[in-house]
Amino acid sequence: MVELPGPFLARLRAALGKDNVLTDPADRWPYGQDNSRKHALPDAVAFATTHAQVLEAVRACNESGVPILARGRGTGTTGAAVPVRGGLVLSLERMDRIVEMDPANRAMRVEPGVLNQTIQDKAAEHGFFWPPDPTSSAYCTVGGNIAVNAAGPRALKYGSTRENVLGLVAVTGGGEEIHAGTYTTKGVVGYDLTRLLIGSEGTLAIVTEATLKLTPLPESRRTLQAVYTNVRAAAAAVSRLMAQPVTPYALEFMDAQAIEMIRNYSTVELPRNAGALLMIEMDGPETAMDQVVAGVSAAARGEGLLSLAAARTKDEATALWATRKALSPALRNIAPNKLNEDVVVPVSRIPDLIDGLEKLSREYGIPIVNFGHAGNGNIHVNLLYDTQDPQQERNALPCLSKVFDLVLQLGGTLSGEHGIGIAKRDYINRAIDPATLDLMRRIKRQFDPRGILNPEKIFPPH
Repeated sequence: MVELPGPFLARLRAALGKDNVLTDPADRWPYGQDNSRKHALPDAVAFATTHAQVLEAVRACNESGVPILARGRGTGTTGAAVPVRGGLVLSLERMDRIVEMDPANRAMRVEPGVLNQTIQDKAAEHGFFWPPDPTSSAYCTVGGNIAVNAAGPRALKYGSTRENVLGLVAVTGGGEEIHAGTYTTKGVVGYDLTRLLIGSEGTLAIVTEATLKLTPLPESRRTLQAVYTNVRAAAAAVSRLMAQPVTPYALEFMDAQAIEMIRNYSTVELPRNAGALLMIEMDGPETAMDQVVAGVSAAARGEGLLSLAAARTKDEATALWATRKALSPALRNIAPNKLNEDVVVPVSRIPDLIDGLEKLSREYGIPIVNFGHAGNGNIHVNLLYDTQDPQQERNALPCLSKVFDLVLQLGGTLSGEHGIGIAKRDYINRAIDPATLDLMRRIKRQFDPRGILNPEKIFPPH
């Protein structure tokens, strides 16, 4: 924690308005946490509404050496929006304007506080959508999506945030305004700073405007639910599905533990010996959908298939997706605490991952439930434990450490869409070699010479 000097606060109030700078502990408290449930009290909270205000706030922090953390709605799960060194939390939630909707160029310019769902609604009015669709889309901001390179089920076909942002306006930690990217879908002029900033969790610069690349809404969508005897049969089906000509719109996975939880907490009927489940969604022209469904169904069929159900109406699709949507309430009911990781492995190694997780679950006495985006190997690994159980409390983090070792042994990576924050920073040197990690630190210093931007995130402390 730092004690904010009076002249600094006076400068901040002059730039942002005295009512937009909060110093009362009760006002500051809600801005010390995110969805990771970690908390640290900031020394002040400020609300910016313009690019000029963000610029002045960063310059004030840079000159005074005050840590600054930009945040949206705090829906992240890794503690990236927790002000671990106090300082100033700069909320961008009021920078929520859609600056320009440009359907002729399939583009939209927005401020960082615009909600993902607001973007989807505005784009849909013109026949488009923005592909990133995290579970928290109704509440998360585009600035947060950019910070962690958010994705969701649609990323399988349409890509993550990195593939769907054309350009950014931002303020570096040194207080410089920069413009990255282009307004066009093609451009090779200088280094690609846009993709560098996306996923940097606010440690390099604070984004004040983004130009989004839009995609036309599909004419039709179809949904299939496939149930298999075991994970290896499901993984073999995933490989077949990804090899056929039509890339699924979404390809979601649940293991046997997740299926059993759904069986206990919902009315969804599934075969008793179900070992894995796939939700497969396709989109495209209505005239082609019967042929698409036939091809995808053929790929889904194979050894170990127990059932294959197709939805032809919206209600039927909703009923099939109810299986997946029943999982989150079940997770909340089954254990008071959980470690939720979003690891990624090559698709062919999913069975090895699940086998390894089952062994770790038995070894450490920690229930592990797995689901996620099978088409790109992005599996959400949930370690469920009770802090009131001394053995589980002792075993949770050692088990998590072994989970990360397993993922890396399988050629995977530690995060697909949640980021690093503080939850995974102490493990990052297992995934990145020392020379590369040192280069990243030097890039950080170029953007943020005094180290004020979201300090102690991503990199383990020296």
